[in-house]
Amino acid sequence: MNTTPQILLLTHGGWGQHLRDSLRMVIGDIDGVFDIALMPVDTLEEFMLKVKERVQTMPAGSLVLTDFLGGTTSNVAARLSQDYDIGVIAGLNASLLLAAIDQRDSGALTDHLDQLVDTGQASCIDVVKHIKKTTSGK
Repeated sequence: MNTTPQILLLTHGGWGQHLRDSLRMVIGDIDGVFDIALMPVDTLEEFMLKVKERVQTMPAGSLVLTDFLGGTTSNVAARLSQDYDIGVIAGLNASLLLAAIDQRDSGALTDHLDQLVDTGQASCIDVVKHIKKTTSGK
């Protein structure tokens, strides 16, 4: 049985799939990363069932990344975290997902939640301000 933590992306409208496709361009094939899209036609019960079916198959210490806090995606993940050994982080972005993929070989992703949150937050920067600061020496 594979105990490598898995990553599940829960997003509105399916942009998790597009993010996975984009990261494949950068790092190649990605195993153990799945996505479930919440679509306008989905009921809460249908979405909960889809997510629960996937979470039940994930090793302990796996991670669910959601698009934003307070939405159905994060609320469903938070509810399932009461019954399954998963971590849940809202605020999915490419840097956060890359960091989570890199951390999987270090064991349970639930042991690295604070570090992953810091990475995701640090990746949101004012690019023009950053360039000016790094090129002016100030």
